[in-house]
Amino acid sequence: MRRAIELAGEAATAGDVPVGAVLVSGESVLEAKNEKELRHDATAHAEMLLLREASRRAGAWRLTGATLYVTTEPCVMCAGAILAARIERLVYAARDPKGGADGGAFDVLQSPKANHRLVVTEGVLEREASEQLQRFFRDRR
Repeated sequence: MRRAIELAGEAATAGDVPVGAVLVSGESVLEAKNEKELRHDATAHAEMLLLREASRRAGAWRLTGATLYVTTEPCVMCAGAILAARIERLVYAARDPKGGADGGAFDVLQSPKANHRLVVTEGVLEREASEQLQRFFRDRR
């Protein structure tokens, strides 16, 4: 999670919302940060970039056995992709009451209608990630 927070800081420096993510699957460790502003792409969330690259490298869309660490609760788009990729475990730092999809604003990840179940751990380094987000938006105002 500490590396994800560092990546989030890099995203903020580049003008993007500070979200960083790290995906661990076996011996493979991949990382990404939000790049919506850089790529001019609404789908360039850290999680989406990681899932695409991990699938490309694995030669498969199923990422079973993988753990995803992210600095904030995934949005609906990212939550759907996490479920579709069959991620085994999600660990995130800060809740997102306005757009999170693990109960923050929506409950996609824990929906009984979802076709996949994963283990979710929230609140890891929450204070650091929350402060980083708050600082970014405060500075933008």
